Amino acid sequence: MPYEFKFPDVGEGIHEGEIVKWLVKEGDKVEADQPLGEIETDKAIVEMPSPKSGKIIKIHVPAGGKIHVGETMVTIQEEHETEADAKKHFEAKQAEAKEEKKADVPYTGSVVGFVEEAKTVSPIYGSQAKKPQQAQTQIQATPAVRNLAKQLNVNLQTLKGTGPEGRITIEDVQKTSGTTPKKEELAAPAGIKVTRKYDFFGYVERTPLHGVKKTVASKMSESIFTAAQLTNMHEFDVTELAALREKEKAEYEKDGIKLTFLPYIVKAAAMCLKEHPYLNASLEGEEIVLKKYYNIGVAVDTEEGLFVPVVKGADAKDVKTIAKDVEKLASDARSRKVNLMDLKGGTFSISNLGSVGVQFFTPIINYPESAILGVGRIMEKPVAKNGKVEIRKMLPLSLTYDHRIVDGAQAARFMMDMIVRLELCEFE
Repeated sequence: MPYEFKFPDVGEGIHEGEIVKWLVKEGDKVEADQPLGEIETDKAIVEMPSPKSGKIIKIHVPAGGKIHVGETMVTIQEEHETEADAKKHFEAKQAEAKEEKKADVPYTGSVVGFVEEAKTVSPIYGSQAKKPQQAQTQIQATPAVRNLAKQLNVNLQTLKGTGPEGRITIEDVQKTSGTTPKKEELAAPAGIKVTRKYDFFGYVERTPLHGVKKTVASKMSESIFTAAQLTNMHEFDVTELAALREKEKAEYEKDGIKLTFLPYIVKAAAMCLKEHPYLNASLEGEEIVLKKYYNIGVAVDTEEGLFVPVVKGADAKDVKTIAKDVEKLASDARSRKVNLMDLKGGTFSISNLGSVGVQFFTPIINYPESAILGVGRIMEKPVAKNGKVEIRKMLPLSLTYDHRIVDGAQAARFMMDMIVRLELCEFE
């Protein structure tokens, strides 16, 4: 016969909930432990798995509807059943339910107990009138306990509960009836997932880790647990570079390009990598692979997460072309139109947090690359220059490198060459 899957007592003080969404529809075939839907309560979100394999022949509560512990969620036609048998049994159950509803004792209540109402009221006739019927004692029992008592023909009014505040438990009903109900009718099915909406200190909100964020999380974990990462930090005097940028900005704007410091840094990095090949490498087994091409990845923050599109052949491009590439790649990434090939082939990466006020930080290598450059915020600082104190524009740069491939001295020499190119504005 079809299996009626009832909303089980899953603990956590959960007695009722709202169907957030169904993951199946009537007519669908399901496997045991396959998620059927999500139920939200004031304390948790419950992902309900199917207790059996079969076909969904009836969803009893629509999405958005309320359901209580013990109420039927779905009816499943098991694999060995025919559709005719399932339909016959289902129709019989519906007719039985209608008859029970007519004869049932009406009651009202909440999750902490129910007050049964009298079936009849005795009329008053003069001096022979009967005394008004006393209000019946409140019965402390959950819907699951009431359902079990009804199945075992146990009168709850005759029981004394052993639970908190006199609540009648499943064990109380079992002892009185002398029978043990089926395990599947009492316990939550294996695999049921309950996600609390609170922790020890208060309520929390949970956001699924998916899409780009999930990919980034996986890549960052792979990087940090694989590469031996070390970070060197330096400050660069970019006062002259700032003046060059101001001079060239108007010319770039004529072509619709917003000139930032980043294209200069990309160009300088590509040129320095030619002189320091181990920072443009990767480790494959017991071999260091030195790349003879210079593709610079530029981290772009988007609403969906972090993208790292790649400026291909940056060593052979001038600053203006790099500026066009960076602007287009960043725009495509933010609009989710970036070509998949624009995210591949990087040999070295740059992450810019200066735009959000960060100075020094420890960027994580875009594995399997061997190094990444972190760009901080340019600050005006007093600097001793030629025996005098001057206010100069200082750029903080942080270089993280894989110490399995790159020695500390190699990393330092790379940064010294970067200082020369950026401070003297050498991009040819």
